[in-house]
Amino acid sequence: MILSDPFQLPVIDLSAAAGPAPDRARMRRALHAAAHDVGFLQLTGHGITPARTAELLRVTRKFFALPEADRRAVDNLDSPHFRGYTRIGDERTGGARDWRDQLDIGAERPPRVPAPGEPAYWWLEGPNQWPAALPALRPAALDWIDRLGAVADLLLRELLTAIGAPADFYAGAFAGGGHPHLKMIRYPGSAPDGAAQGVGAHKDYGFLTLLLQDGVGGLQVEGPDGRFHDVPPRPGAFVVNLGEMLEVATDGYLKATNHRVVSPPGARERYSVPFFHNPRLDARTSPLVFPHASTAPGATRDPDNPLFAEYGFNELKGKLRAHPDVARRHHAALLTPAAAV
Repeated sequence: MILSDPFQLPVIDLSAAAGPAPDRARMRRALHAAAHDVGFLQLTGHGITPARTAELLRVTRKFFALPEADRRAVDNLDSPHFRGYTRIGDERTGGARDWRDQLDIGAERPPRVPAPGEPAYWWLEGPNQWPAALPALRPAALDWIDRLGAVADLLLRELLTAIGAPADFYAGAFAGGGHPHLKMIRYPGSAPDGAAQGVGAHKDYGFLTLLLQDGVGGLQVEGPDGRFHDVPPRPGAFVVNLGEMLEVATDGYLKATNHRVVSPPGARERYSVPFFHNPRLDARTSPLVFPHASTAPGATRDPDNPLFAEYGFNELKGKLRAHPDVARRHHAALLTPAAAV
């Protein structure tokens, strides 16, 4: 059942981090409550201008307006690093197809093939695929990754401070730039069979996600009542959610929350650009030292979704499940749990 009333997420003004002490204290109290109680929030005061946001959405729309042949020229089936274009219905969440297409982009790095004895997750490092028909996309996307990474880094430091932990506790996990991930996504309306799964219910497996969405709506967040609630778009705000690594690191004190996207009705399109603030692939997520640790309820345990202290294993597991065609083409030897780790 879906509630018809809007689900009101806490609104956090990050500009208070540079303001007077009383404003910082109020912001941190609100951030603490949002991360502990909800796991989601709306972020304002982040410093990303409306002009930059509009430009990124413009480039995103232009990519999906390209002829199919130009989009297929950067098909993720051709990338062992899971970068590039995923056609509508080719990604899976919870084993079911997601009715969306997308472009996956990460930090621009040389291809890495794991040496004998190295973890298989090093396959996730490599170059992006850029559409020759839209040269403006590359600088726009890489600039967005840099800017959102800086916002997410500040937000993470403020969150750790808010719960009484050292602000730089995870600085080492992101040393060298971490493993950022950007998706440009189009939801092209309802599937022909009537299925409403734009993307199925899931939790993100990194630290923080900052979501830019247009005004169409469709994002839903699981509330304390166990039902999914609509999150209406808020102009100028990023929707932020915590990932499973923070829930595990705090033994459940900070909350990673299920969320999903319901396809827009008819042929109406929705565009969104989530940015995932992830640590280095080889970073181990040490348990967080903070004053509230004794009240932590314990992290969620799911036998179908085991979580690993070494971040790269979690992302590799997710990629192999979400992109089965890429996995079969490039990583057939990893398609058993034991082989992947």
